[in-house]
Amino acid sequence: MDYPITPAVRLLREKKVEFEPHLYDYVERGGTSHSSEALGVDEHAVVKTLVMEAEGKRPFLVLMHGDREVSTKQLARHMGVKAVHPCDFAEAQKHTGYLVGGTSPFGTRTKLHVYAERTIFELPLIYINGGKRGFLVSVDPKVLKDVLHAEEVEVGIEG
Repeated sequence: MDYPITPAVRLLREKKVEFEPHLYDYVERGGTSHSSEALGVDEHAVVKTLVMEAEGKRPFLVLMHGDREVSTKQLARHMGVKAVHPCDFAEAQKHTGYLVGGTSPFGTRTKLHVYAERTIFELPLIYINGGKRGFLVSVDPKVLKDVLHAEEVEVGIEG
């Protein structure tokens, strides 16, 4: 299968990570409900990459199940800061090098701290953005720790 060679794919190859590429027709604002439906997988196994920032404009990534939202209050408490909020699209693109809707936690332009919802690590396989709209890669969730040194958090709330 022909798939895009993004910075994320290059990093996964460099780290010898086994992954499977999955292409689908991207739909603006379709989110994980669209991608999970297009690939015929449970939305809970599709992990979204959110670019957020704490006060002082410190950007970081949060990895969350597609069918869950992030409690910014709980996350701020965990980080010991007053508040966290999503970055605007231009800032997110500047930090990651990816377009919104195609943001991968792998191969970001700036090295960002990664927080991942604890229950993601209980899944046998996750589907996460491969660095382009309409392109997910399936990987073992332990890759998030091995490659990204993701910190486990419990900040997921029903969407």
